[in-house]
Amino acid sequence: MVLDKIREFVVDQLAVEPELVDIDSNLMNDLEADSLDAVEIIMAVEEEFNLAIPDKDAEKFRTVRDMVEYVEARI
Repeated sequence: MVLDKIREFVVDQLAVEPELVDIDSNLMNDLEADSLDAVEIIMAVEEEFNLAIPDKDAEKFRTVRDMVEYVEARI
């Protein structure tokens, strides 16, 4: 469920095909996200899961897995 929502946010923000986004996709290298894209995705995650993600934590997100594990540990 968490993976599906995060995948949805990534697909919407980056306008990529869903099949290109898997758990190990690197946001910058594989999906060509820039820092603004990353911020938008993180904001969507915060809103969806009612979380406040500190910048120091958000800066560590490299892959979809990083975000999924972070959220799952806090919900």
